[in-house]
Amino acid sequence: MSMTLDHPASDHRADVDAPILDVMAERWSTRVFDPQTPIDEEALSSALEAARWAPSANNTQPWRFVVARRGGTAHAAIVEALMGFNRSWAADAAALVVFATTTSLDGKPLGWASYDAGQAAAYFTIQAHASGLHTHQMGGFDREAIARAFGFGDDLAAVTVMAVGALGDIEAAPEALRERELAPRTRRPIAETVIVND
Repeated sequence: MSMTLDHPASDHRADVDAPILDVMAERWSTRVFDPQTPIDEEALSSALEAARWAPSANNTQPWRFVVARRGGTAHAAIVEALMGFNRSWAADAAALVVFATTTSLDGKPLGWASYDAGQAAAYFTIQAHASGLHTHQMGGFDREAIARAFGFGDDLAAVTVMAVGALGDIEAAPEALRERELAPRTRRPIAETVIVND
């Protein structure tokens, strides 16, 4: 398993108000990846398999994935499509995964496709963390550049890019990155999220 147990943020367990699965409570989105450790192929395969088994409306499975390992041309193309701050840290990830969705089926729009692709990404993330990988999802990327790089037609749209890999050395990270990595995890109280709880 690809896990650095002495990473200062590795005990970033969520302060939950009700019991949840350990893998969910312990998951956080790191921006500090080990730039040398290759992707754990077995863990990556398990994460992709978990994504395959995510639920989807009418079992349409609208998700499609681009899996790019560090050092390859696909990885470089995704890094090039990242915007702003994301580009400064995500290149270190052992793999970058584009989660895309088909936008129609038999000529009919799939209004729920992005939601379903999000479920696939969530399943991927939870399994990745259970297998010792760490992840960070990004919305800051050029969707048209991704489409051009990987030959997406009009019926395929990138939803998110996920950095995947082993934790890096936080002490070697730039100060701004260290501050974000070590900041307390926070979430809005559930009472402010649930509109009706009758």
